[in-house]
Amino acid sequence: MECPIVQCWPVLFLIFINDLDSSLVNSVLKFADDTKLFGRVNSDVDRAVIQSDLDRLLEWSNVWQMPFNSSKCMVMHLGKKNMKYQYSMDHVLQAVSAEKDLGVYITDDLKPARQCQEAYSKASKALGLIARTISFRNKEVF
Repeated sequence: MECPIVQCWPVLFLIFINDLDSSLVNSVLKFADDTKLFGRVNSDVDRAVIQSDLDRLLEWSNVWQMPFNSSKCMVMHLGKKNMKYQYSMDHVLQAVSAEKDLGVYITDDLKPARQCQEAYSKASKALGLIARTISFRNKEVF
């Protein structure tokens, strides 16, 4: 029999992190243990606001002893005219051009080509597996 408190852990975690974004200027998305900070950056002032929000997130994580895995933290710059500023959380965050989020590939040009390529690759592998393992290929059986 499972301990009743174990069933409450997800709810307790959500309550625990509920104030994570209370002092931030930019928007935050939270899903399970993933956190995404995002905002529009058109100037050095906007860049400083995002960096300030990152600093506040880091401060919150230190106060509540829930450190971010900063090696998994990344930056994605969107837009052709983006200045591609560097941001930091204990160290300079790596800039990426594509990232998988909840099974969907997001790229810095917001085009679906990477997602389509991944879907094609999975389908091709499945068809290859079928071709290699099924020797009797009668249309009526299929």
